[in-house]
Amino acid sequence: MPSSSCIQSIETWLVDVPTIRPHRLSVATMRHQTLVLVRVQCSEGIVGWGEATTIGGLDYGEESPESIKANIDAYIAPLLEGQPAAAVAQTMARVNGQVQGNRFAKCAIETALYDAQAQRLGVPLSELFGGRLRDSLPVAWTLASGDTARDIDEAERMLDLRRHNIFKLKIGLRSVHDDVAHVAAIKAALGSRASVRVDANQAWSVTEALEGMRRLADAGVDLVEQPIVAHDQPGLKRLTDANLIPVMADEALHGPRDAFELASAQAADVFAIKINQSGGLRGAAQVAGIAEAANIALYGGTMLEGAVGTMASAQLFSTFRELAWSTELFGPLLLTEEILQQPLAYRDFALQLPTTPGLGIALDTDKLARLRRA
Repeated sequence: MPSSSCIQSIETWLVDVPTIRPHRLSVATMRHQTLVLVRVQCSEGIVGWGEATTIGGLDYGEESPESIKANIDAYIAPLLEGQPAAAVAQTMARVNGQVQGNRFAKCAIETALYDAQAQRLGVPLSELFGGRLRDSLPVAWTLASGDTARDIDEAERMLDLRRHNIFKLKIGLRSVHDDVAHVAAIKAALGSRASVRVDANQAWSVTEALEGMRRLADAGVDLVEQPIVAHDQPGLKRLTDANLIPVMADEALHGPRDAFELASAQAADVFAIKINQSGGLRGAAQVAGIAEAANIALYGGTMLEGAVGTMASAQLFSTFRELAWSTELFGPLLLTEEILQQPLAYRDFALQLPTTPGLGIALDTDKLARLRRA
C-alpha cells in the first residue's frame, strides 16, 4: 500500500433520475430522485465513490442535495485535498473537528475514502468492518402509490418475480381508519406469502398511533415505523410499552448518541440503521453495536439511495451479527435509469453482494455525465 497516497481531488455531482412511479410519503411525493455522488481521486490513480442522497429535499430533513454539494465543495473538499488518502479515521476526525453537522455530506466523503482504501488493499469494503457474515441480504419493497388495487398488483408482480416478499406501506396522508383499511386489504390479499409493515413517517399523534397499531395488529401487520414525531421520545416509549406491535425508530435515530438515548429509555423495539442518518459507515456500525448490547433488533434502512449508497449500506449490513427485520435496500430499483456498467443483482428476494474490491461496482460515467445537473 503506497504510504504516500494522498487525496488529489474531490468532485460532487448532482444526478437527477426520474422514478418509475410517484413515491408518496406523508411529507412529500417524489417523482424523481437526486443522487448526490462524491468522487474522490487519489494520487496513485484509485478513485473512490460515495453518496449522500436524501429524501424529498428539505421536506424530510435539514440537508438538501444542493446544500450537501455546496458544503462539500466550499468547506470539506478544500480541507481534505492533499491529505493522506489511506488514513480514513484520521481524515474524518479532521472533518468532524472543523465541520459541524452535515451528516449526509460526511457520509459520502467517508464512503468514498473507504471505497478507495478497500480497493487499495484488494478487499471488499465489508472487510474493513470485520468481514461479512452473509453474501446476500433480504430486501423489502415499499408500496407507496396510495392506491390499494395498484399496490396489490405491484406486490403480486414482485412475488411472481421472486424479487421481494417483504412489503412496507407508506401511510399517514389519510385518516387512521382509511390508512388501516388500505393496509388491511393489502395484507389480506397477500396473506402468509409476504410480510407487511407500515411507515407513517411521523404523521400520527400518540393517541392516533395507539388506535392504528391495535387495528394493524389485528390485520396481521408485523411492524410500525416511526409513527409519531421524532423528538417525542416519551411518546415513542409509550407506544413501545403498549406492546401492540413492534415499534421501529427511524427519524428519531440520528447516530450513536440518539441510539444510546433510545436504548437507555427502551423506547423502541427495532432500530432502522441508515448510513447517511448515522453520519457515515462508522457511525452506523456504532449504532448497530449499541442496539446489539441493548437487545434491540436491527433493520437495514435506506434513504432511497442509488447504487453507490445502496452497496455501501449492504457491505456494512453484511457484517452485522443479526438483521432480524431484513433490509430495505431497493433504492436503485425505483429509478428509471441505470448508472452502473453492471446492475446490482436482485434475485431470490435478496440483494447479492459482489466479492470484488471496494464497493464492488463500476459506474457508467457516460450515463452519469448525461444525467448530471449542469
